[in-house]
Parts: sequence; C-alpha cells; structure tokens
Amino acid sequence: MENTRRDFIKKAALSTAGITFGGLATGLSAKSYAKVIGANERLNIAIAGLGRRLGAYYDPISRKDSNVELVYLCDVMKKQREDGLQKFSKFIDYKPKLENDIRKVIADKNVDVLINATPDHWHAPGTWLAVLAGKHVYVEKPCSQNPREGEILIEIQKKYGKIIQMGNQQRSALESIDVINQIHNGAIGTPYKAVAFYTAARGEVPVAKPAPVPDGLDWDLFQGPAPRRPYTHDTWDYNWHWYGWHYGTAESGNNATHELDVARWALQVEFPEFVSVEAAKRHFLNDGWTMYDTMDATFRFPGNKIIKWDGKSRSGHKTYGSDRGTIIYGSTGSVYVDRDGYQLFNREGKLVKDSKSKGSEAGTALGGGGDMTTRHVVNFFNAIRGKEKQNSTIDEGAKSTLLCHLANIAYRTNKTLDIDSKNGHIRDKEAMKLWSREYEKGWEPPV
Repeated sequence: MENTRRDFIKKAALSTAGITFGGLATGLSAKSYAKVIGANERLNIAIAGLGRRLGAYYDPISRKDSNVELVYLCDVMKKQREDGLQKFSKFIDYKPKLENDIRKVIADKNVDVLINATPDHWHAPGTWLAVLAGKHVYVEKPCSQNPREGEILIEIQKKYGKIIQMGNQQRSALESIDVINQIHNGAIGTPYKAVAFYTAARGEVPVAKPAPVPDGLDWDLFQGPAPRRPYTHDTWDYNWHWYGWHYGTAESGNNATHELDVARWALQVEFPEFVSVEAAKRHFLNDGWTMYDTMDATFRFPGNKIIKWDGKSRSGHKTYGSDRGTIIYGSTGSVYVDRDGYQLFNREGKLVKDSKSKGSEAGTALGGGGDMTTRHVVNFFNAIRGKEKQNSTIDEGAKSTLLCHLANIAYRTNKTLDIDSKNGHIRDKEAMKLWSREYEKGWEPPV
C-alpha cells in the first residue's frame, strides 16, 4: 500500500465533498462519508479463481471492520465470473469488475491485494507476478507446484517486502494456537512425533478424453505457465487435481498441506533428513485418476523427530475417529488437534483438557470456509497495515508445502530421499530433476 496514493485519495475526496473538520459535509451521504474517512487504510482487493473456494471470502471481505473493497472478480471461465458476481452480491452493495485475464488485474495500480485461489500451477506464478507489480498476496495452499517455486516466493518476499500469506488457516485457529503454545511450553514434555491424517471417500473420476474446449473457458489462459496441451473432458473443473502432475500436486499438496503444517508447527522442525513413502492407486483402478489415492509418508527430522502422513483419499474409514487432524506425541503426554479444537492427554492416556471450537470450519467438504479462514484472511489484512503480526509467513507456508512435494517426489521416483536438513534439497540427482518444472515459453520464473 503506497501512502502517497492513500493520502491523495483522502485529500481529494475531502476537498471534492466540501467536508469541514467539524464533521459537516455538503452533498455527501453518510455512506460516502464513511468511505472517505476510511480511505487512507482501505485495501482494494482482487480475487483470481472463483471456484469452490470463493465462499471462504464472503465474510472477511464484507465485514465492515475489514475496511476493504472488492474491485475485481477474475476467472478464466465466463460462468464462474458471472456466478461469482451473483453470489457476492448477497454480501456487498456494489459491483466489482469482472475480468478474464489475471495479468490485467495485476497491472491495475489501483489494486493493493490479490487473493490467489487459482489452480495449483498458477499459485506461485500468479503470486510472484503480483508481488513484482507491488501487490500483497493471499495465496491458497499449496503455495507452489514444485519446490523451487516455494524458494522463489521466499526470495521475492524478502526482496520486495510485500506480505505473502498462504491459506494454511489453522494457524489462525484460536484453539490450535492455544494448544501449540502449551506444547511449546512443555505440556506434553518433549514432543517427538506427529501423525497427520486425511480421510475422504472420493468417488470415480472420468477418464480424461479429448474434447472441445467448454463454452466460455479461456483454455490457453487456464494453462498459463504450464506447457500447452489439448483440452480433455472436464479437466478445468477440479479434475485437474487427479490428471497427472501438469497442473496439480495430488492429495499431498491438496490436503496434506494443512495437517503437515500443524505437525511441523507443533514439533518446531524445518527441513527433514529423510523422506520415505508407500503409496499407490488402490481404488477404481480403471478410472481417470492417474496418481496415488493412498499414501503413508514418513519424514525424519534432526533431533530424532518424526512426522507421518496417513492419507486415504478414497477410503472413508476414520482410522483416528475423524476425517482429518493431527496427533502429537510427547515424552509426558499427547495431543489430538483438528479444526474443531483439541484434547490433551497425560502419558497414561487420561484426558487432561478438552477445548472445542465455538466456530465452524469445513473439514473434507469441497470449498469450505468458516471462522478460521475469516480470522486468517483478516490477520493478513491487518498485517499489511502493520497492526498485527502474521500468524504464518510465506516462509512457514513454503516449508510445510515442501514436505508435500518431497512426498510426491519420493513416490514418483520410487526412492527413499536423503535430504539436506539445512535447505531441504534432495541429495539424489535424479530426484532433483523434479525440483522445478518446464514452463511455457514467456512464463518462466523471475531470476
């Protein structure tokens, strides 16, 4: 946010409206006056990607105390733009502009903030383009499609000083913050292991077959930084998650990001020393799903600390009693934490403390949103203004996302990975070939 622009807006509005310092105004409604008074801190917001995650932004953007204005709704699919406008109209009393091309939104100097809810392959490129244009960015998880992109986001944040926050919204959950602080203060002794899990009963996926580009879809712009491919049936609408590694990051990047982030937060670890996985496609063997749908991953860290991820995308059996969460083991006790709160146990397994969330946040339902997301987005807004410390910097988001990438690389290479625990780099040359990706010409990352 540039103070010069803010000062200009405020002064110009005051002089045009004829406002006196006594609070009287001529020709200015109370609503307009309120907008003028808050103009010096108002953030102009653009949302790129209007799919299933859109509902998560209704509350944080429409809240008066957020003091933001939604100026753009951007999506490569025409009906998504139109639906997004109709849905948001229930929460705001003005009309944002509709735009197809994220580059035009980023080029608009009036935009302060980009909320980047595009598909995975757009997360990092959309973010670095926005930061280079002077914007702050809230980017949904995973913050990158490959490990190098995460490094780039950390580098550009440090160089340009803009706020970048990933959508790891459990970092803003009051109960999670509470219990993690207790863990760090010795509530379960020395924490040594965390088990992060995700259970869902996803069904069959259509086989990707060549098809005409759907009406209203800008397929070229959907692909953006990814090398060009012909369109296949239903790829643009969520199924890109399961059709190979061109656009998505499998279930690890799609969902393990959240619980692995909580596990790493609790254990206070950064980069692992070794990564091993057992993963395969176990269900609907002849459908269009092209990667694992079941994974057991183990990350070993310095200090003899371990994180495990148990991911079952298409088996609804709730091994741990719920569909997603994290269990942290310590030398004198353990903790179970999820989006609904936490339970703290002593070493004998007796429940010592039970704290349930008073709000609601979606678990495995597509899209989601809730109190936790609202707090995370509002924290991001206030961090931009310098009024709050970020609950999670992009450094934290990128390090947690790296665990997802390392699990995927171990699966794709069928190797146990030896990792440099100082920077997360893989010591195997073949595996390091997957550290980055090929980009469409003209879309290469900044140097």
